This record gives sequence, C-alpha cells and structure tokens, in this order.
Amino acid sequence: MQDVPTINFSALHQASMREALDRACTEWGFFYLSHHCIDKSQVRAMLAAMQGFFALPTAHKLSVERTASNPWGFYDRELTKNRRDWKEIFDVGPDITTDELADARAQWPDEAALDIPGFRDCMTAFSGACESVAQTLLRAVSLNLGMPEHFLDSSFGPAHSSYLRLNYYPPCAQPAPSDAPHFPDNGHLGISHHTDAGALTVLLQDSQPALQVWHDGRWHLIPPRDGALVINIGDVVQVWSNDRYRAPLHRVIASASAPRYSAPYFYNPGYTKEYAPLPGVCNADNPPRYRPIRWSEFRARRAAGDYSDQGEEVQISHYRTDSPEP
Repeated sequence: MQDVPTINFSALHQASMREALDRACTEWGFFYLSHHCIDKSQVRAMLAAMQGFFALPTAHKLSVERTASNPWGFYDRELTKNRRDWKEIFDVGPDITTDELADARAQWPDEAALDIPGFRDCMTAFSGACESVAQTLLRAVSLNLGMPEHFLDSSFGPAHSSYLRLNYYPPCAQPAPSDAPHFPDNGHLGISHHTDAGALTVLLQDSQPALQVWHDGRWHLIPPRDGALVINIGDVVQVWSNDRYRAPLHRVIASASAPRYSAPYFYNPGYTKEYAPLPGVCNADNPPRYRPIRWSEFRARRAAGDYSDQGEEVQISHYRTDSPEP
C-alpha cells in the first residue's frame, strides 16, 4: 500500500527535497513533516493545555463561546457539510476589522479562576512556531510553482488571518465505521469530509489515530508518528497552482473507546487579499481556471456555514471560470 510521504523540514533548501515536496503536493496533498522546529516539550505543553481546557465544566467553556458574528472561541455544535460534528473546539485568531467579520475578537478563558495557568502563553507560542513552519513550507511551494521564493509573502502581510484551533473528540457511543462512505448511513464522524479553505494546515495530533484522507478512491488512515507533524494543502494553494495541487478531502472518524485531541494551525492570507492562479503555472495551453477570490468574502461565508446550516457550503468550485458567479 502506498504510504503518505514524509518531508524533511531541515532539508527544504535542497532541490531534491523540494522535488519530493512537489510530488507530495501533487499526489497526496498530505504529508508528514519531520525534523521541524517544534520540540517535544512544546508538544507536551500543548496537549496538557488542551486537556485542561476541555476538562472544564461546560458552563465555564461557554463563557468564551463563539457567536454568529465572532468566529473565535469555544463551540460544540459545529457543522461540516451541514452535518453536526462529534467534537468540541476552541478557536483563537486575530481581531478583524473587515466588513464581513467586523466583530471577530479573540476570547481567552480566565486562567486564574479556571485553574489553567499559562494557557494563553502556550497557545500563542505554539501559533508562532506553526507560523514559522508554514511560512518556510509555502516559500518552497512558491519555488515549485515557478515563482520567486518570497513571492507569496505579501499575501500574508502586513497581517494575516491565520488561526489556531483546539479539537476535542469525546468517546462516541455510535461511531461510523472507518470505511463508511462520505455520508455514513449510520453512526457519527468526528468531522465529515471537507477540504481546508486556507493555504496550509499544520497539524499536531495526540496518539489516537483518527485522521483519514481520500486517495485513489478510498479512505486512508494517517496515524500519528512520534515527532512528526501532519501538513495538508488547502483551497488557496489549489487556486494558486491552477489545480496542479489539489486540496485533499479528509475527515476524522469517531471512537467508542478513547478521546482524541488535536491542534491544527490554519495558515491563511490577509483578509484584504485576493488570490488567483499564479503566472508561473498559467500559459496559453493552461489558462487560469479560477476567477480572483477575495479571502475575506470566502472566509466569512465558510465560517457562517460552520456555525449554522446556510444551505450549500461555499467551495472554490463556485469561483471557477466555467461556473456562474457565486
């Protein structure tokens, strides 16, 4: 069976490793990342902080609950593909001043009152480390897409909209089987099938296997590996690559016997930015397949669909040049 590839972060300056990255993005859209800069002590601190937060009584977690107009905070009723996820989340991201999400403000729990000291510092430090990883990876992607190494930096400055999510998947009395179709006939999924809306996702998993990617017509498990992060490309990179790289469908299965914790960091452009196929991948034989997409609009529409049932979930396919205006 073909395995999800592994990329050595410390060797990305080598042409051979960038070629391996190109193959991983082309063939899977997912890969393990070894020899990165996030050490084991920081990983242990993150896992402990997550467990401490989600162990709080529900009423305390609801003190930092997200709302329809503020996507940051605790939530336990998120939807994916209009179906309720079997999970709780805590999202923290930047304050937002654009019209679409003008009320977005980070919400932090009262560490002293709730006895979770150092929670904010831990989350902030981990976000910074993930940002450094994602920035380096995206510069290698830029080279692979025929552009200068720092060409995409401006899409993330002077401020970007990346955010950190904490996931808690409680044990589930009726989990869907691991080989269930995209929409299971019975049982629950931790998260239904989806692609990530942003550029890159940097994922820390605990030891509980649950993440699956759709590849070659079936679901493949991506079990945790000691010392490795999991990376996947998102819709923004798919658009930049003009479909050379495809944002992979993935999901999380639920477990009847064990809880699971994970922390994805979503590396996203600045809210005022637009993204479209890059000149390095377009030519007369391969014209742009997408219209320019304004990130603030797309992010706001996706956040609304996660919060409540808004009908069909917005996708980048709605922005294809052969599709009507969304």
